[in-house]
Amino acid sequence: MRKLGQFPGGLVLEGHKAQSTQHPIQIAPLSQYLTLPLQQHIGQAADPIVKVGQSVLKGQQIAKADGHVSVCLHAPSSGTVVAIEPRPIPHPSGLSAPCIVIETDGKDQWTALSPTPNYQHCSEHDIRQKIRDAGIVGLGGAGFPSFIKLNPGVHHFVDTLILNGVECEPYITCDDALMRERTDGILDGVAIMRHALKAKECLIAIEDNKPDAIAAMTTALASRDDCPNTQVVVVPTRYPAGGEKQLIQVLTHKQVPKNGLPIDLGIVMHNVGTAYAIGRAIIHGEPLISRIVTVTGNAVPNAGNVEVLLGTPITSLLQLFGTQYQQGDSLVQGGPMMGYQLSSDTLPITKTANCILYGIDEAESEHTAMPCIRCGDCATACPANLLPQQLYWYAKAKDLDKTQQYNLFDCIECGCCNYVCPSQIPLVQYFKYAKTETMNLEHERHQADIARVRHENRLARIEQEKQEKALRQQQRKAALAASQAAKQAKQDAS
Repeated sequence: MRKLGQFPGGLVLEGHKAQSTQHPIQIAPLSQYLTLPLQQHIGQAADPIVKVGQSVLKGQQIAKADGHVSVCLHAPSSGTVVAIEPRPIPHPSGLSAPCIVIETDGKDQWTALSPTPNYQHCSEHDIRQKIRDAGIVGLGGAGFPSFIKLNPGVHHFVDTLILNGVECEPYITCDDALMRERTDGILDGVAIMRHALKAKECLIAIEDNKPDAIAAMTTALASRDDCPNTQVVVVPTRYPAGGEKQLIQVLTHKQVPKNGLPIDLGIVMHNVGTAYAIGRAIIHGEPLISRIVTVTGNAVPNAGNVEVLLGTPITSLLQLFGTQYQQGDSLVQGGPMMGYQLSSDTLPITKTANCILYGIDEAESEHTAMPCIRCGDCATACPANLLPQQLYWYAKAKDLDKTQQYNLFDCIECGCCNYVCPSQIPLVQYFKYAKTETMNLEHERHQADIARVRHENRLARIEQEKQEKALRQQQRKAALAASQAAKQAKQDAS
């Protein structure tokens, strides 16, 4: 039995998970139109390589990675590209962004794939490149390009690969369903990631409220000989145990240093859904064109999990599970703690969509904030050891320097402080605002520094040109004087 550590704060929440785990994973029907945002990951958006009117096949690359922190995008089904233009996307801002829209032909015809079942003969670089080309990002919700986390660099060595199957937020069960039903696919990904990282051990972390997933993963692991030094670790159910820093502290008793990364401790963490996608990409050659999504909530009578093609409109998933969106109802992507409200059910499913939550209690999402009573409950609940009350005051006063002094960017926006605040102050919203303003200010400073350097360089260049011009003039005068002196001397000699 592995001795576990603890992280500060956190909450024990009502899970609401049983309502979406009563049935196997369903397959969503093919939608007539698939809308694919070019940026479904952290970093630079993908660059389209198809044109309007072009026919595409399922799995065909339709946008290439642009820059280092970027991945490719693929057609989820066969059909015709009918638009490349800004469309509304699932984002808290409610704004539009560039998308590729495909009208499907119903054939669902695959392009030629390039599986690599003998990946052991591939270099670590080749594995990472295949994962990048397959468009795989972190499927736990962050959307960070997975190939980057599989490159520890020459100065780091990986002791431990952690597979995050905690899924601590209420209502969400897509990882639970995946671990129950597709264990071998997950372990394929584990073996591939360990090959790429040369990790000494792997810990598969699962909360103790998922006994079926624990049993399935343990049984599958016992039958594998390509996953040595790998074990399932059962962690106590406490939100947000699935946070990267919190889970590392629970499993290893180590704390990620401030402004540091898990790799600084010799640790790399990936989500179980990401591991499954990597297994499909390498062994079967399939790019990331679908994912498991939980569809649940008080207004969903037949809640469950569904494998859905990226770009599918949310409305088709609600219909699949026996409900229909009514304007004004609460529609959330993600869970009740860290999710965000959506403006429409016509928005598409993206790589980071792990849950569609429809019809949560409006009393939880709509309230009137009252003055802070300085109770300190927010500090007690904070899993990052912050002082949310102080951060709130400084964020509200727009004192951004002070918010940074109180470690604003260590906030993981888990919502624990919001949940326990008796005054119902939307603390996380203030912190998000302060982060955005700070980043905007830093960007403006950076741009101002660039402009200043450019101006200084221009002045230096003008001064240099002035000096060079003066030098040329002096040289011409000296040459003219020498010429005249020589001429005069010749005249005198004659």
